[in-house]
Amino acid sequence: MHKVFVFGTLKEGFPNFATNKGVRYPGDFQTKNRYPLYLVGDRYSPWLILNRGYGHQVQGQVFLVNDDVLRQMDMLERIHAADGYRRVELTVVDKATGEEIDVFAYGKPLDQLYGARIQQEVPGDYTLAHSALYRSRQAVA
Repeated sequence: MHKVFVFGTLKEGFPNFATNKGVRYPGDFQTKNRYPLYLVGDRYSPWLILNRGYGHQVQGQVFLVNDDVLRQMDMLERIHAADGYRRVELTVVDKATGEEIDVFAYGKPLDQLYGARIQQEVPGDYTLAHSALYRSRQAVA
């Protein structure tokens, strides 16, 4: 099983949660380090930028997923596409207990931000109000 930190549309109750067939790991988490988080493009996609030490600690949930679910998440996040997300390992902290765990997360390399249309900076917590702006690939195709 893999632990995956989700901070955007894959969170419970958010637009792409149907792809997340994992089991919720107990706790509320935030990244140990700070990262920039933006809503980007016509789709208002949440982009965690892999530029550690800038931005805010990003809030999210951790899920236990098997290999098949991880592959489905990889497909949604288009990890093999040049402009897709990258699955990386990072450390998150349980906000109540201080427990640190290493997880997978999906982020964008800093160079993908150059030339991208940033709609809004998110100060660490992608909310339902942010997700109301989100458009799926099918919706804008």
